[in-house]
Amino acid sequence: MLGEIVGITAQVTGCDACLVYLFDANANEFVLMASQVPHAAEIGTLRIGMGEGVTGWVAEHKSAVALSEKANADQRFLRFPALVEDTYEAFLSVPLVAAGEITGVINVHHRQPHQHTSEEISLLTFVGEQMGGALSRARLEVENQRLQEEALEMKRQLETRKLVERAKGILQLKFSLTEEEAYLRLHNESRRLRRSMRDLAEAIILTEDLARKSLDSSMLGNESLSD
Repeated sequence: MLGEIVGITAQVTGCDACLVYLFDANANEFVLMASQVPHAAEIGTLRIGMGEGVTGWVAEHKSAVALSEKANADQRFLRFPALVEDTYEAFLSVPLVAAGEITGVINVHHRQPHQHTSEEISLLTFVGEQMGGALSRARLEVENQRLQEEALEMKRQLETRKLVERAKGILQLKFSLTEEEAYLRLHNESRRLRRSMRDLAEAIILTEDLARKSLDSSMLGNESLSD
């Protein structure tokens, strides 16, 4: 999706560079997450605070800023040595907004002076609004998926605990062990056999169930013979 934002932005503006920052609500900062010009070391690490630089100002005010030339002379401009784009002449920055909330910022750079038309600014603002909503929905889906995975993991852990408890009970009765001794036996066997505690517990329970069924069948057979 970030690649789509960069591609659409470049198409709309004919820019020489495009940077996309996403909002990290926990840190109240904007993190560089996509770039038209390669920035392997900066992606995911370069951060700008809310209200910091033109990017932070745009985010704080939820309003576009267009600088047609000598962009880095603007008093709000914050230059990063690692970003060659900060040496370019023209700069356009628009917010990514979803339901009135800031989700990120798109920055567009031109090497040479460039007069941003009202249509260009309007189009990029529209892209920011649409992509802001899309990013917000995508983040929601990721968060929902994470919560589902956590719930499944909790369920698996609970099931494993129940199986281990049952297997411990079987060992306690069969070998006259304490609860702690039964657990240690399970744990040591698990390490020796290189099998998970769950697998070992399931094997013990299955063996016990089969033994009981065999005993029940044998007793039924003896009853039939007696009759």
